[in-house]
Amino acid sequence: MSTPPQATAFPTLRTPRGPVPPGAPRWNPQRGSAMPSHRYRPAHERVEIPAGTARRWPTRRIDRAPLWVPVDLRDGNQALAEPMDPARKRRMFDLMVAMGYKETEVGYPSASRTDFEFVRHLADSGAVPDDVTVVVFTAARADLIETTFASIRGLPRTVVHLYTATAPVWRDVVLGRDRRELRALIEESAVRMARLAERQPGVRFEFSPEVFNLTEPDYVLEVCNGLTRLWDASPDRPVIHNLPATVEIATPNVYADQIEYMHRQLERRDAVILSVHPHNDRGTGVACAELAVLAGAQRVEGCLFGNGERTGNVDLVTLALNLHTQGVDPMLDFSDIDEIRRTVEHCNRLPVPGRHPYVGDLVHTAYSGTHQDAIKKGLDEHARRAAEAGVPAGQAPWAVPYLPIDPADIGRDYEAVIRVNSQSGKGGIGYLLATHHGLDLPAPLRAEFSRTVQRAADASGAEVTAKELWELFEQAYLAPADGPLTVTDWHTAQTAPGAHDFRGVLRRDGRPPVDLHAAGNGPLSALAAALAGAGIAVDILDYAEHATGSGPDSPAVAYARCRTGDAVTWGAGRDTSQLTASVRAVLAAVNRGAGERSQGR
Repeated sequence: MSTPPQATAFPTLRTPRGPVPPGAPRWNPQRGSAMPSHRYRPAHERVEIPAGTARRWPTRRIDRAPLWVPVDLRDGNQALAEPMDPARKRRMFDLMVAMGYKETEVGYPSASRTDFEFVRHLADSGAVPDDVTVVVFTAARADLIETTFASIRGLPRTVVHLYTATAPVWRDVVLGRDRRELRALIEESAVRMARLAERQPGVRFEFSPEVFNLTEPDYVLEVCNGLTRLWDASPDRPVIHNLPATVEIATPNVYADQIEYMHRQLERRDAVILSVHPHNDRGTGVACAELAVLAGAQRVEGCLFGNGERTGNVDLVTLALNLHTQGVDPMLDFSDIDEIRRTVEHCNRLPVPGRHPYVGDLVHTAYSGTHQDAIKKGLDEHARRAAEAGVPAGQAPWAVPYLPIDPADIGRDYEAVIRVNSQSGKGGIGYLLATHHGLDLPAPLRAEFSRTVQRAADASGAEVTAKELWELFEQAYLAPADGPLTVTDWHTAQTAPGAHDFRGVLRRDGRPPVDLHAAGNGPLSALAAALAGAGIAVDILDYAEHATGSGPDSPAVAYARCRTGDAVTWGAGRDTSQLTASVRAVLAAVNRGAGERSQGR
């Protein structure tokens, strides 16, 4: 069997050459690879899902926002190569308050002096609004718990978040404790927290069985129910049980089944806030969080734009704006998403990719010609429906192809919606010329000009900006009005109803000037007759004109398609005078026709 050329181009890759699996359809020729997949156990062998529990989550809908809890200042901060300094932490905290977050995990006070002092700064500076609760994080160790409570002294509303890994591999390899011993450690720490909270009003408790998604369900239930009783949770002082997918290892439906089991089995359910903390190791953190909310979760921990260890925590911005696109108030403000992004990038020293949902530079952008055409028609129809309903476009129901959200909702303008490269078509080109320069090209001219743009884009290999589009259009259709054939000192007059007179001077390179004079049923027909009298036969086939804006000083643009000899060409003219624009359009078409004839086209 010969080696395909692409295989030799990448010598470090092992192109699959194993057998096609038995029973594979003829249309799927994929072959067995050399990847050592046999080393890994599938999720159903690693994750225990209690049998006999009828699923309810698949038929539910999310109709309200959960309690969002950003953990950028703790979990996200731990994942940064350069952790935030106090100024960056404060800027991030202030951003979260401005956006409307009401509960925020602000640090791991026993892990670093910076985190401890930042919590003290929040307590001493009055930076925490009356309706905002801060969360602090601690491991199940006596000295760390003592330090944590020392950091929150003076804060009126605090959640102390206790965590311990509970999954079998962690118990056996990391902690060296069996189930009974680990539960005793957790409860000893919980008792210490309860005792310290007696001297600190306004403290509530949170517990995370880290690696919940790989822990036996009966054990998680045993530990969580024990803490609910130990902390004497009640509806007016609920405990938070936070169930993390610390390392994502299964499809999102598995996590939803685990959450629904806990939701239905937890004791004192009205005194428990069921929280989730998905990571993104499989790239499905957002789906895990959404399905978990369907399964009974009431609170979601994550990071703005998904920063976090390994592939990150779940992205709270994507989750919230996903609700927005379903007509559900996210209870947060994203009206200037670019300012939010700039702040997060400054604090994290990490860029947000161009294709990141909702916020990336390119997420509202269409290069494809078919997409551009659909978007242009959709935006035009949206404007028409809004005007018909007598409401601002920003309040009208949104239904525009390829745009799941109105960019204006999040502070974006429409400049980035349609951009032009070699893949683009006439719809996108027409849209940019209309939005940036007020041009409404006739459809045949738009199609013709798109070929000019395509050649320029193919030659450069780069995106064509709105400015460059204008320069191409100006060079191709407007500039030819200024030569080599020009008409100067011209004027028209209406001599009778339906009768117009045209006078001027024809100038051509290398020839003496020629006086023009003719009549017609309109100014342009009189111009054509005058040119014919000078030996230049012109037949005006199509004509269109419009203003480029509102107001008496707005320039007019005219488009003329003319036959001169055997050449049929478009020309355009632009001037504050509509008549001048139309004369220039005809002259531009004539000059372009002469140029094509001289080049033998």
